[in-house]
Amino acid sequence: MTTQDAGPVRVAVVGAGEWGKNHVRTFSQLRGAHLVSVCDLAEARLANVRAQYPGVGTTTRYDEVVQDGSVEAVVIASFASQHFTQARQALHAKKHVLVEKPMTLDATEAEELVHLAASVGRCLMVGHLLLYHPAVVKMRQLVETEEIGELFYLYSQRLNLGQVRKDENALWSFGPHDVAVALHLFGSEPLVVTAKGEAFLQKGIVDVVFVTLHFARRKMAHIHLSWLDPHKIRRTTLVGSRKMVVFDDMEPTDKIRIYDKGVDIRRHTMSYEDYLHVRFGDILIPHIGSEEPLRLECQHFLDCVRPGATPRSDGVHGLQVIRVLAAAQKSLQLDGVPVSVKG
Repeated sequence: MTTQDAGPVRVAVVGAGEWGKNHVRTFSQLRGAHLVSVCDLAEARLANVRAQYPGVGTTTRYDEVVQDGSVEAVVIASFASQHFTQARQALHAKKHVLVEKPMTLDATEAEELVHLAASVGRCLMVGHLLLYHPAVVKMRQLVETEEIGELFYLYSQRLNLGQVRKDENALWSFGPHDVAVALHLFGSEPLVVTAKGEAFLQKGIVDVVFVTLHFARRKMAHIHLSWLDPHKIRRTTLVGSRKMVVFDDMEPTDKIRIYDKGVDIRRHTMSYEDYLHVRFGDILIPHIGSEEPLRLECQHFLDCVRPGATPRSDGVHGLQVIRVLAAAQKSLQLDGVPVSVKG
């Protein structure tokens, strides 16, 4: 049964700030949703909501959202420090929940949300936007079909000279995106994490960090995160045994390129030079579509609510991401000492 068959899902959005307002826009447009209300502490933001979306209720009180029996699903786009408390309240009220990244700031809290969602039989989804990006969907397909051969490693860069936050460091602000993608593409959690970084602008709040995830069978992912950099870069590179893939989200159209390059091992040869043969092939730029990732993500949430389906970025995946971030944070505090993800 589709969301349309059962009528639109009645949604409330909590947080109408820089990112939350995009959720408001998207859920107001999707045919499978009915935007019931928007909650925010800033009256000026709510006034903008009333002006742009007549008929949508507004409130500064979160308890009104939770107690509203007509609201089936709550989209939480508030401060990261509020995610756990607000998601827990919504689940206790038997609402479906889409919570923005990071899911929580603590692995124990994330685990509690996963168990709570299962006990009340409600959908818990985390806003790991890139998992719905057509380029990441394509990369996952290339890995699963083994078109690139065996996936050896990946590295990503998320850099900018932009907003400097006070309530979370660069690891927790930027890291969820790339950690989520790495776990999605490798299909598993890493065993060990190492992280090194530095706080240049504000004491105790790291501006730049280098994180390395060590997976089973010697596979690895390296992530560079910074809001203190001259370049705006959003790039992920996959290296496989047969091919290599680059996803550059700053490119306006050709966001993904597949390089038919690699090193072939010729086992039945007479010389070392012939044993390892470097291969240079063509570059393929596949068509991946241009639909907005947020719209795809929100539609996926609606599609999971009615039939009780498991979201691509469900609570379990969100918990795995938080475990990795928590291990990276501990490694940061220990000046790069390797930290086990599962303790």
